[in-house]
Amino acid sequence: MTRIGVLSDTHGLLDKRIFEHFKDVDEIWHAGDIGSFEVLQLLREFKPTRAVFGNMDSGDVRYSLSEFYRFRVEDVQVLMTHIGGYPGHYNPWLIPMFQKEPPDLFVCGHSHILKVIYDKQWNFLTMNPGAAGKQGWQTVQTLLRFTINGKQIEDLEVVELGKK
Repeated sequence: MTRIGVLSDTHGLLDKRIFEHFKDVDEIWHAGDIGSFEVLQLLREFKPTRAVFGNMDSGDVRYSLSEFYRFRVEDVQVLMTHIGGYPGHYNPWLIPMFQKEPPDLFVCGHSHILKVIYDKQWNFLTMNPGAAGKQGWQTVQTLLRFTINGKQIEDLEVVELGKK
């Protein structure tokens, strides 16, 4: 069993409450727009961290990460990118990846809109944790936590850090 904490769109702000909410996770996944290399380093020093760069990332962040990250946790194949979309509205460059090898779990950020939707067409779960930072038009800072247990994604929790 592996506990996961997912966040996106910190835009250079790493709210200290994130450390409390992620204290029991085994891994942190950041779906882009990290904002600074310091944020990435703080997360990596706290827990093992997987991340992709976002469209607002530059410099050290962009050069140290990929735009797409495909990996496996237990028996779950994950594909993570920043600008991904959601069922029926994916960015077109993702379709060939889905056709070649659809993931079990697709994680993205960018929209600042928290969404967890099962895609019946591609047969995978899509997650967007919303935005953990204070930039953008969203009104509440959000994170996701869940457990991977073999092939199962379980115990999904939405964490609201509060109004930005």
